Amino acid sequence: MTRCAHDFILQLAVFIGLIAGSYTTVANSLTDSYFNQPDTTKKAGRNKEQVVIDSLTYYVRVNRIYILGNKKTKTSIIERELSLKTGDSVLNINLPKILERDQQKLFNLHLFNSAEIRALDSGPRTIDLLIEVNERWYTFPVPIFHLSDRNFNEWWENYDHDLSRIMYGLKLYQYNMRGRNETLTFTAQFGYLKQFELMYRIPYFDKKQKQGLIFQADFIDAKNVSYRTEDHKLVFLETDQVLRNSKGIGLTYTYRNNFYRYHRFGYTFRNTKITDSLQQVNPNYLGPDNLKQRYDVLSYEFVADYRDVVAYPLKGYNFLFHLQKVGFAFTNDLEKLDAWISYAHYLDLKKNFYLSNFSFAYWSNKDDIPYYNYGVLGYNRLFVRGYEVNVIEGPWYVLNKTTLKKRIFSRTYSLPGSRFKEFKYFPIAIYLKTYFDFGYVSNYPAYENSLPPQNSSLSNTWISGTGMGLDFVSFYDMVLRVEYTFNSQGRSGLFLHIKKEF
Repeated sequence: MTRCAHDFILQLAVFIGLIAGSYTTVANSLTDSYFNQPDTTKKAGRNKEQVVIDSLTYYVRVNRIYILGNKKTKTSIIERELSLKTGDSVLNINLPKILERDQQKLFNLHLFNSAEIRALDSGPRTIDLLIEVNERWYTFPVPIFHLSDRNFNEWWENYDHDLSRIMYGLKLYQYNMRGRNETLTFTAQFGYLKQFELMYRIPYFDKKQKQGLIFQADFIDAKNVSYRTEDHKLVFLETDQVLRNSKGIGLTYTYRNNFYRYHRFGYTFRNTKITDSLQQVNPNYLGPDNLKQRYDVLSYEFVADYRDVVAYPLKGYNFLFHLQKVGFAFTNDLEKLDAWISYAHYLDLKKNFYLSNFSFAYWSNKDDIPYYNYGVLGYNRLFVRGYEVNVIEGPWYVLNKTTLKKRIFSRTYSLPGSRFKEFKYFPIAIYLKTYFDFGYVSNYPAYENSLPPQNSSLSNTWISGTGMGLDFVSFYDMVLRVEYTFNSQGRSGLFLHIKKEF
């Protein structure tokens, strides 16, 4: 075993051990009724014993459940998130926490602007539950007008804020289809990247509301393609002709066996073709002398999501494990095994102070794959702050992000005279924060063995970034982040993001 492989195995083992230990510690600490609530798919009438423990602690029985405000949403979708059903009994001291958690679950459906659950006395040791929801607007035809680059800073710094790199089109979101929390999205995008995409999500198709399906298909024509990486920055080839065409289709089976844990089993097939001109500038783009690539992917994913508000969490934790086999059954143009794991923990420190930490690790068993399939740190929210303009490629990498923030402003404005109650209330919260990120990426042998070595200044070494910023949070899951960061290379800059950190 080489020293590099030995160091990798040691570091990965320590990292996974830390995550597993944290996950176990947190999971064990959340064993009370606040988090370990039984699933509503079980029959009603549980815990019927109404034992009086003392004068202040006793069981109360749920008599009836009333739901108001759900003009479109089916009652069954709301009842699926409730820990209590008609006929159930619960200790009175546990009731407030259970109702609070159920409110959060309803809000995390992304169907309601607000959700409130109240217990009403209806007799001796019996209660009625009153659930009031304010439904969101569910149809959003959103114009597409964004950059072809990974983020604003990359476009501004690396590509001289070239307006020709802007893409345009329309993306249609239809939430809560048929009132069953089903989602349909359709994308028609033009410009540097022509893309058509269809996704339909069915959260439940069975009576017990545990099993669901997700169907996806896409078609992409690219005239502007990043064909190589130079000093950890993407280099593009641009023509008037289509350089790369990619098509994909996939089906995912989902299983939600309780409120907070999800299993996903997916199968995807992709077919990619490139032109001679793209292959000539990078012969390893799809593999040596290859102009096409076909492969299928079989994947499994487990998620344990105990966050209070998914759109902008302040309490709880989220754990994810993903394993996929690329080149599963019908093709062998690409064969590899990938896995990644993440753990995010959110703490309420009181007095409007909040601490959050995110850990991520990626691993692939192949390091001699085509350039198009490289593992990369630098996309989506997986980057060390301060390195937004860089991509760091490697067969395995680790990342950690920590943020300390204080809420300095929070208010909900009422818009008088609004005809649409879905937009009547406009909440806004502002958080002042400081943060520290660090990560490590193992370089690909193809880069290390070249003369001179390529893309090596940020790989095989620890990098970090720290700074301060402001988060602006509003309704419909809108988050704007303004951050000023100093990185470990001695560089600094102002960075803008329109998504939560992690």
